[in-house]
Amino acid sequence: MDTAPAVTSLDVRGVHYSYPDGQVALRGVDLTVPRGERIALLGPNGAGKTTLVLHLNGILAGGEGTVTVGGLTVSRDRATLAEIRRRVGIVFQDPDDQLFLPTVAEDVAFGPANLGLRGAELDARVTEALDAVGMTEHRERAPQHLSFGQRRRVAVATVLAMRPEILVLDEPSSNLDPAARRELAAILRGLPVTLLMVTHDLPYALELCDRALILDTGRIVADGATADLLADTDLLAQHRLELPYGFQVQGRAPSYRIP
Repeated sequence: MDTAPAVTSLDVRGVHYSYPDGQVALRGVDLTVPRGERIALLGPNGAGKTTLVLHLNGILAGGEGTVTVGGLTVSRDRATLAEIRRRVGIVFQDPDDQLFLPTVAEDVAFGPANLGLRGAELDARVTEALDAVGMTEHRERAPQHLSFGQRRRVAVATVLAMRPEILVLDEPSSNLDPAARRELAAILRGLPVTLLMVTHDLPYALELCDRALILDTGRIVADGATADLLADTDLLAQHRLELPYGFQVQGRAPSYRIP
C-alpha cells in the first residue's frame, strides 16, 4: 500500500496581521492545503479573507507567522517574491482589472513574456492557457468585445499561462448568467492545480470544493467537508452566511473541525 505523504501546496503557520491603523485582520491563522485540493474560503465581509489571500503571494507581509507555497517560504527577497507570485495566481473579481492589452493573446502572453519566454515557446504557452478555458478561437479579439463571462475565462487564462501551483479565485461566479456560471464550473473542475475559491456563493462552493473553511474575525472557525459545514444552519447563521431560499444540504454535521 502506498503510504507516501501528500505533497503540500500551501502551509500557513501562525499568521497574524494588523493594518497600520491598528485594525487586527488575522489572528493566528493555520492552514495546510495538499496539492490538487479545491477549497472554498467562506466568511462574512470583513472577516479577513482578502487579507489572507494577499499574504499568499507576498502583497501583504510584516506580521507574525509564515506562508510556504510548494516548499518555498514567502519572503521579501526579490527573487523569492517573483517566484512566489508565479506560483500563486490570483484571479480578481473584475476581469477588467487583469485585461488591458489590445488582444486576448497579448493579455495571456504578458506574464510569461515577463518571465523571458519568446517566440514559439511563448505562443505555445498562450495556446495551452486558452485551450484550458475554451477561448482559443478568440485569441485575436479585443477583450472589451467579449462577454463578461468570456472575459473572466480569459482572466483565468492569464494566470494559467504562468503555470501556477495555486489558483486563487475571488468571487468567480459573481455577475455570471447561469450558462456562463456552468461553463466556468466545468473549466475549473478540469484544471490540474490547487484551487482556493473565495466566495459568498455557497452552492457554487458546494459544487466545486470538497473542503471549506469559514474565516471570521481573523480566525479559521471551522474546517471540514463543504457539505457538512453548509448543512449546519446554526453555524452558518453565527457567521452571517446563508444558503439561497429553499436550498438544502445533506451533510453529516458536526464532522467538521472547529479549531
